[in-house]
Amino acid sequence: MTDDTQAYRDAGVDLDAAEEVVQEYKGLVSATRTPGVMGDVGGFGGLFSLVDAGFGGMKDPVLVSGTDGVGTKLKLAFQLDKHDTIGIDCVAMCVNDIATAGAKPLFFLDYLATGKLEPHQAAAVVAGIAKACKATGCALIGGETAEMPGFYPPGEYDVAGFSVGIVERSQILNPANVKGDEVLIGVASTGFHSNGFSLVRKIVSDHNLDLNESYGLGRPLGEALLEPTALYVDASLKLVELGATAVCHITGGGFPENLPRVLPEGVGARLRPSTWPTPPVIDFICDKGQVPTADRYRVFNMGLGLVAAIDAGSADSTIAALAELGHDAWVVGELGGSKIEIDFDA
Repeated sequence: MTDDTQAYRDAGVDLDAAEEVVQEYKGLVSATRTPGVMGDVGGFGGLFSLVDAGFGGMKDPVLVSGTDGVGTKLKLAFQLDKHDTIGIDCVAMCVNDIATAGAKPLFFLDYLATGKLEPHQAAAVVAGIAKACKATGCALIGGETAEMPGFYPPGEYDVAGFSVGIVERSQILNPANVKGDEVLIGVASTGFHSNGFSLVRKIVSDHNLDLNESYGLGRPLGEALLEPTALYVDASLKLVELGATAVCHITGGGFPENLPRVLPEGVGARLRPSTWPTPPVIDFICDKGQVPTADRYRVFNMGLGLVAAIDAGSADSTIAALAELGHDAWVVGELGGSKIEIDFDA
């Protein structure tokens, strides 16, 4: 070991640990390789060939990109020292977004920053990233691991990423596609996903909830809260194939903020919560915190991670097709009016 390396370790950066992590990453990354990937991990940039991936024959291809992180849900992972699902959240929040445009994700890159690199912890996060990439046919072609002494508390880190996908220009979903008389199909969420955790954590803290207790949920509360965000790429692309005119990812801001992003100006929607079940963990936290009903639908997904607009005559066959992919779905409302309404009486 050189004196310079020793001095860097004394400053808080362990180059040997970093190299150990890189070696572990290589196997995880190779498992996600797709035909378009060029080169191996270790270069300064990730290379991807659209022609090699089979998209060279597209008439007018458009690249669609999305970026996101996991947010304060990470605090629960730190408390429980459980990191294997966090990477799934990171990928899901990116690929779910770009798939709502009808885009197939091509590749993903991650950024993991920590105060002191813990190889087992970092490897668990990247293993989750690789698992989600493989599940969505998205190659993990690179990333960055930054060790920043004094910047993060011991045992903590932040993770973010971005994905790039592709879609034929003529197949891009945009508000102009919407007719305004479609029904709404909601696709089940797995829980809170990765949004609203500042409020979730406050409720857990204010009521001294034990993350290791089950509270009738059938598993420890912490495990239920860390359930990763559902991967909706297959569902979104199937919805587009079946004629959906809009597909919306329900993330931060709930229904009132997300649905208008995929609808024409002046076109509203009416949702009927009685038509779908809410995951028990969401009900438990909201009831424990006495969160007002209207606020629940403004902050959380309340059991629907994806909402799509489609002709009423295609609703039943669409729900059946989603079920074949493993996604529960229901007719949860319809377009109409000029604003987003939650009809709690219907």
